[in-house]
Amino acid sequence: MIEKRMVKLLDRYRVTSGKGFRLGNCDPCDTAGLDVEKNHAAELLQKGVDRLSELQDMLYAQDRWSVLCIFQAMDAAGKDGAIKHVFSGVNPQGCQVHSFKAPTPLDLDHDFLWRHSVALPERGRIGIHNRSWYEEVLVVRVHPHILGGEKLPPPVIGKNIWDERLEDIAAYERYLARQGTVVLKFFLNVSKAEQKRRFLARIEEPEKNWKFSAGDVAERAHWDAYMKAYDAAIRATAAPHAPWFVVPADQKWFTRLAVVAAIVEALEALDLHYPKVTKEEKAALEVARKALV
Repeated sequence: MIEKRMVKLLDRYRVTSGKGFRLGNCDPCDTAGLDVEKNHAAELLQKGVDRLSELQDMLYAQDRWSVLCIFQAMDAAGKDGAIKHVFSGVNPQGCQVHSFKAPTPLDLDHDFLWRHSVALPERGRIGIHNRSWYEEVLVVRVHPHILGGEKLPPPVIGKNIWDERLEDIAAYERYLARQGTVVLKFFLNVSKAEQKRRFLARIEEPEKNWKFSAGDVAERAHWDAYMKAYDAAIRATAAPHAPWFVVPADQKWFTRLAVVAAIVEALEALDLHYPKVTKEEKAALEVARKALV
């Protein structure tokens, strides 16, 4: 089965330690040796989606673990599409999606983790964060003037603030893991050339015009700075309990296969099962059955 092969190939993209990691060594065009037709890729994805649906149902029924899937990427890397396709078969009652944009005035009256903390998934549910607390060491790092609007007291804005924030994030993710939250972080690694192609498609195809923002092109000018920021973030926060998956994103079909395989693998490792019925509960069920006959 190709799904099992995909799970084995995940080690190619999984980062559990920052030691020796370099984003520049990751190929956005890689497909792990898989070469499938588009229709066949959709077939394979559906199998993964179906399995994810089965596992999510048990996760919800067992009500012990929660799963947090974090999606980070440059613009046009395919985050929205990956979320849409990978989670297409999940029961909406067991899934919580949050897309984080610029902080609100209320957010800025709290620490930078606050707005993400209140959006964490409940036990039994899968939480999907489209962008996350990592924006504070990505966008804010690339545009440090943003710090001026975060109401931080001057003494805490030192030269080591980015390292300190990364330390805080790593500690927080360790805390979440110790509380039964499975943390999975996906960086959809799109190439600069492919981003350009997708931007042009958004301009040239009327049905995609709504997706285009001039601000996206402005951010593209900071590509190298973003790559350095992502490199530092992944190195500082990759851990066995909160792995990064640096997923090639130039081929959307492959991105989606890799993401669903990673989530299925993580859920299968939890030994999920439906709650067992006690003798007393079985007796009560029998009484109810007889009353309904």
